[in-house]
Formats: sequence, structure tokens, C-alpha cells
Amino acid sequence: MERNRLRNENGVALIIALILLLILTFIGISSINTTTFETIIAGNERIAAVAFYGSEAVFQYGLNQLPDTKFIPRTKIGDDCYGWSGGAKDKESPKNLAPLGLYSKAGYDSSWAFKRYQINATGESFLATKEVEAQVSYGPFPAGTQY
Repeated sequence: MERNRLRNENGVALIIALILLLILTFIGISSINTTTFETIIAGNERIAAVAFYGSEAVFQYGLNQLPDTKFIPRTKIGDDCYGWSGGAKDKESPKNLAPLGLYSKAGYDSSWAFKRYQINATGESFLATKEVEAQVSYGPFPAGTQY
């Protein structure tokens, strides 16, 4: 009689099916969590990219207005992006572009000089901010004494 009990396999398929169902449930829940997390990361990356392109737009605007060093006020760029000259702290009071003086460049004699400027630009989108900072040269201009 004991031999029949050990050989009786009724219900084993049900237990194996339940274990496989439990494993597949854990895999499904993990996939849903991973997908949700990746969606959040992609959204944050998009917002950061919009803020960066906003700062690039303000930088190009500042570059095009040289040699005028007037500040660029907080300006709406697109639907959900703003930009201004200066850093993130300068949102309410943008800073002027900074002239850094004259300098000479290789390939030009001493009668020519270039003007150097520093442009700081900040873009903001949904409270994400990105800053761009660059030094640019402008010229050549006649320098020194002209004979």
C-alpha cells in the first residue's frame, strides 16, 4: 500500500504550474517596474535637453549681438523653455556679457588685436537648468599706433 502512495503523482502538475505562474508573475512585475523607471529617465533626459538647447539659443543670441555686452533678459524660448544671460542664480537679474580685453593672435602682427568676451547663458525647462559658458574672440581690429 505504501508503494502506491509514493507512486501516486496526482497534483504534481498543479504544483509545478503554480510555481511557474509565480515565477512569471515576478518577471512581469519586474518588467513593469523597469519600464516605468526607464520612462521617467527618458522624460528627465528630454527636459534636460530642452533646457540645454534653451541655453544654447541664448548663447547664440549673445554671440550675434557682440560687441554689445548688454544683458539678455529672461526670454521665453519655445513652449516650455526660458533663457537668460548669466548663471542659474541670475534669473531675476541677468548679467551683462563680460569683455575680457584685447589680445594678440598668432599670424597677425602687432598692429592688429582681437577683443575677447565671456558669454554665460542659462536655459530652464520645468525647473531643470543648464548653463553654457564660453570665451569668444572678436576681430581683428587695428591696434597700437598706425603709421
